[in-house]
Amino acid sequence: MSNKINIEPLGARVLVLPIEGESQSPGGVLLPETAKEKPQQGTIEAIGNSEDRTTDLKVGDRVLFPKYTGTEIKYQGKTYLLMNEDDILARIK
Repeated sequence: MSNKINIEPLGARVLVLPIEGESQSPGGVLLPETAKEKPQQGTIEAIGNSEDRTTDLKVGDRVLFPKYTGTEIKYQGKTYLLMNEDDILARIK
C-alpha cells in the first residue's frame, strides 16, 4: 500500500501531520488527553501548487506552527492540519 496521501491543498496551503506531544509528564505521570498540549510541530505531507507561494517548503519538511492554527482534517485514521503557508513559523533542520 502506498503512503501517498490523496489530498491536494489548493493555493498557498500546506497539509501537515502534527507530531503528538508527550503522554507522560517529566515526573512520569500519565497525562489525560485533555491535559496534553496541542502540537506545534509537524511534517508536511502535501503542498498546494500556486504561483502565490512564497517559500521553498517541501513534502517531508519538519516545521513549527502556532498552537491554534489550521483546520483539522481526519483522513484514513489520522488527523491532519490544513493551513496557509504563511502560518508556518520555521523549518526544523
